[in-house]
Amino acid sequence: MDKSSALEYINQMFPTEASLSGVEPLMQKIHSEIHRVDAGILAAVRQQSNSGTKAKEDLAAATRAVEELSYKIQEIKTKAEQSEAMVQEICRDIKKLDFAKKHITTTITALHRLTMLVSAVEQLQVMASKRHYKEAAAQLEAVNQLCSHFEAYRDIPKITELREKLKNIKQILKSHVFSDFSSLGTGKEAEETNLLQQLSDACLVVDALEPSVREELVNNFCNRELTSYEQIFEGAELAKLDKTERRYAWIKRRIRTNEEIWKIFPPSWHVPYGLCIQFCKKTRKQLEGILDNLKEKPDVGTLLLALQRTLEFEDELAEKFGGSAPNREIANDIEEIGTGEKNGQNNVSDIRKKYERKLAAHQGSGVEENNGKDLSVPGAGFNFRGIISSCFEPHLTVYVELEEKTLMENLEKLVQEETWDIEEGSQNNVLSSSMQLFLIIKRSLKRCSALTKNQTLFNLFKVFQRVLKAYATRLFAKLPKGGMGIVAAATGMDGQIKTSDRDEKVICYIVNSAEYCHKTSGELAESVSKIIDSHLAADVDMSEVQDEFSAVITKALVTLVLGFETKFDAEMAAMTRVPWGTLESVGDQSEYVNGINMILTSSIPILGSLLSPIYFQFFLDKLASSLGPRFYSNIFKCKHISETGAQQMLLDTQAVKTILLEIPSLGRQTSGASSYSKFVNREMSKAEALLKVILSPVDSVADTYRALLPEGTPMEFQRILELKGLKKADQQAILDDFNKHGPGITQPSIVVPAAPAAPAAPVINNPMSVGFITSREDVLTRAAALGRGAATTGFKRFLALTEAAKDRKDGPFRKLFNA
Repeated sequence: MDKSSALEYINQMFPTEASLSGVEPLMQKIHSEIHRVDAGILAAVRQQSNSGTKAKEDLAAATRAVEELSYKIQEIKTKAEQSEAMVQEICRDIKKLDFAKKHITTTITALHRLTMLVSAVEQLQVMASKRHYKEAAAQLEAVNQLCSHFEAYRDIPKITELREKLKNIKQILKSHVFSDFSSLGTGKEAEETNLLQQLSDACLVVDALEPSVREELVNNFCNRELTSYEQIFEGAELAKLDKTERRYAWIKRRIRTNEEIWKIFPPSWHVPYGLCIQFCKKTRKQLEGILDNLKEKPDVGTLLLALQRTLEFEDELAEKFGGSAPNREIANDIEEIGTGEKNGQNNVSDIRKKYERKLAAHQGSGVEENNGKDLSVPGAGFNFRGIISSCFEPHLTVYVELEEKTLMENLEKLVQEETWDIEEGSQNNVLSSSMQLFLIIKRSLKRCSALTKNQTLFNLFKVFQRVLKAYATRLFAKLPKGGMGIVAAATGMDGQIKTSDRDEKVICYIVNSAEYCHKTSGELAESVSKIIDSHLAADVDMSEVQDEFSAVITKALVTLVLGFETKFDAEMAAMTRVPWGTLESVGDQSEYVNGINMILTSSIPILGSLLSPIYFQFFLDKLASSLGPRFYSNIFKCKHISETGAQQMLLDTQAVKTILLEIPSLGRQTSGASSYSKFVNREMSKAEALLKVILSPVDSVADTYRALLPEGTPMEFQRILELKGLKKADQQAILDDFNKHGPGITQPSIVVPAAPAAPAAPVINNPMSVGFITSREDVLTRAAALGRGAATTGFKRFLALTEAAKDRKDGPFRKLFNA
């Protein structure tokens, strides 16, 4: 430790004079510790000295041990080499004898097998010449097995000679077998009783020969069997489309008749299977020629009947030979269209499968799918479905045209017979024509999917799109029409539409029906995309049709709002006829407010019960956005509004807002009431603000207008001055001051055309005057003073103002309640 630390330690040990008596014992203790440490150091030094000497001795001993070990290893290695040389000397003669024995054994075995091969070939030659097929088959198996042992001796002349001789014998056997099989089916099997047995034995020989011999024999047999088929159905009498069913009856009868005879073929040859494949290929070729050579469009009934019988025949073959089973889920998918049974999870999985099909490779037609597959084994991947029927595909245009004609005729009939009403007890409030139309479409889809799932089905899907668009047009045309008016000019829609109670119900039914068609058309597209071939599934889309029905829904709801606007015309006109400038007192709500209330209470419950929540909410928003601005603009149509008249109108405005806020309850649909209430409050607050500006004193009307209606215009402000009954000269002074400060306190100044020159207004030194109000707080305080001054005309006037102010959280009259 350093000096300062030592001093601290001593002061800590001996803090007082009395403690100095312990210095002597401490010194003795320290001296004892020093002696002990010295002794330990001395012992360690001595031990280290002894350890170095011992280490050197141990290193020398280890070196000597390593040298001895190396000598012993070298000695052992020398002895091992001597032993190896001795063993090789002893075994040299034994190894020569062992190799000699192995060579002799191999030679004896080869000679023995060669003898057997020569003998077997001789015997096989005799059997072949006598057509003893059963014995020849067994002998041929043995010869083939013996020949496999001589693969390494191909270059030896004797072996080459034997192999050539065997090849000739096999050729003789093949020619004999093919010659005998040529008599099968000619009637000789009935005359020669042993012919079938002989041919059955010949099959054993064919199995012993190369696989190509069996394939050639089966192909020859199938071609020979189908020769008569080609001759019969290539004639002028039977080479017709309406004779297609007789083709399939011929092959089924042929198989049934010769079933016992064909048992001579081993089951592993699958002769009936190969015969059916050849039949299908030849039939397809002939039918293609018939269809291509037609001079005019084929009869739809004949064409569909031929296709139906072809599909039934393909299904029979697929079931008989273990092909793929028909998809039973197709009918279920079609039945689910329009039932609403598909949940969200299924829709997600369907969408995923749809996009997986988009990425899948083009699979081709039924014939193309079978290329490169093993056609000799049933169930090995060959698909009979489509092998013949796919040739009808390019010629089914007439069928699609007939379906379209039928669907359009049914559509016209449904629209003509539509009552545009719903039976009592109906739960979905959808027009019967909508549901009936989709039932007809489902039946058409079932018919087509049973015939083809290729381009024709896609063409029919296009027909469905056109039919549904035509139905959307019929719904659109059924909506009430009106002449062009102000609303029409502003919205681009038909205005002045008069709607009765029945018209309103019909509009609701059209909305519900369009919504049903929108949803069901999407389900229809999903079902078709599952059924149709994968390379066409990506193009199956109903978005255009759904857009058409969405447009119908929008048009219907806007028409409904326009109808209500027309109903409000009389009440809006009655509002302008009230003598607002001569009212003496504020009373209950006016008659035009009662008229608005009666219109809404008589119609809204019915609309709420018929429309779904989302479209009822849309209707309410449109109604509020229409009635609010219209009420606001209607105030300007009045001639003169006195202070009492403004108070009465403010009370009416509150009543109209209350009526609008109660609409969701009237319709018994309150799910979106909160957002709707905010919307109504925002729209009606403009009319309230306008009336409060009219109520404000003349000296502060400009500031109040800028505070409550910051987006106002000079023309609108001038109209307010006219409503207040100011003379032109008084208006001009206020307008000049208004233009000087701009229409809005927080907005930049608006340039307006210059007013006629007027004498400069005197400077007013009153700090409450218009020219000296420089902040928004001053304006709001001044506007709040309106409420305090309202008591001069009575309690009702004050009540009307304060009730209007309560609904505004940030309005200028809120100062009344924060004071």
